[in-house]
Amino acid sequence: MAMTLRQLQYLVAIVETGSFTRAADRLHVSQPALSRQLQILERSCGGPLIERNVRPITPTPLGRAILPHARAALAEIDRANSAALRVVGVHGGELRLTTLHSISLGVLPAVLGVWRRQHSGVRLSLTEKLYDSELQLTMAAGQADVAIGPPPMDWPGVLFPLDAEEFVVVLAADDPLDWPDGSRLPLSELAAREWVHFTEPNGLSKILDHACADAGFQPLIAVRTQQTAAALQLALAGVGPTLLPANMIPANPAARVYLLDPPIRRPLAAYTRGRPDALTAAFIDVLTHHARPLPAHVAALAGVPGKRAAGQASGGAERAAD
Repeated sequence: MAMTLRQLQYLVAIVETGSFTRAADRLHVSQPALSRQLQILERSCGGPLIERNVRPITPTPLGRAILPHARAALAEIDRANSAALRVVGVHGGELRLTTLHSISLGVLPAVLGVWRRQHSGVRLSLTEKLYDSELQLTMAAGQADVAIGPPPMDWPGVLFPLDAEEFVVVLAADDPLDWPDGSRLPLSELAAREWVHFTEPNGLSKILDHACADAGFQPLIAVRTQQTAAALQLALAGVGPTLLPANMIPANPAARVYLLDPPIRRPLAAYTRGRPDALTAAFIDVLTHHARPLPAHVAALAGVPGKRAAGQASGGAERAAD
């Protein structure tokens, strides 16, 4: 006798709740029906799948062997349901996003806030990576519907260019740097300083190293961190300057914030494996219209005219960050 998806669902619920009673409540079925279907499944598999005389209920070795496959089968059903909903409209289902840590802290919060107000019935799943290449691998493996990051070379799918994000130097509010607020800062002015840097797995490490090399120096290190958000807090605390995307800087920060001369900008794009369905296309539309690579409050701190605050990335000498 072949096992059914319902029986696998019952097995997973029993193991996850540790109780027939709680599993029946979760699935809105009677406990006798739940027990009967589990017994049928055990006969199909050739032995007991759970230990009934322990609390909470735990799976037997046979049950542990089957559980990963049961969960995978149920997850595939969920994805199939979400895909069907995306085809027919944008009022339900799940959208899986993948991006870099710095983009999840900078570009995406405002975008996802708008998205949730417009599409509250859509579940969002967000995975964050440290390297650009990890985004491409995640997409190629079918583990995400949309990637947001630097545009990959030779991507076989569809690419949607976004405004480039601009990087700023952040220092503590009482930093002794003798440079006028509101003026672009040559990075060479900080050549003798010890930096809040990033550990190698974080892609911002290469951006900072390349920016300093272009300015003619190798950065001295005060501390390295893998966490992008920690770098901001360390800079605000006076540990040293750091280099971050402008959209990560909060409104009214207790900090000195400088755009750079020449500018350091990172091109961004959203990309998919194929032609977007209705749900994916709706998200990309929101992303395109509401991503703010250079927020108005950071532009004001750095003395940039209002037009630049709208996220325009054109004009002037600039160097694109890796």
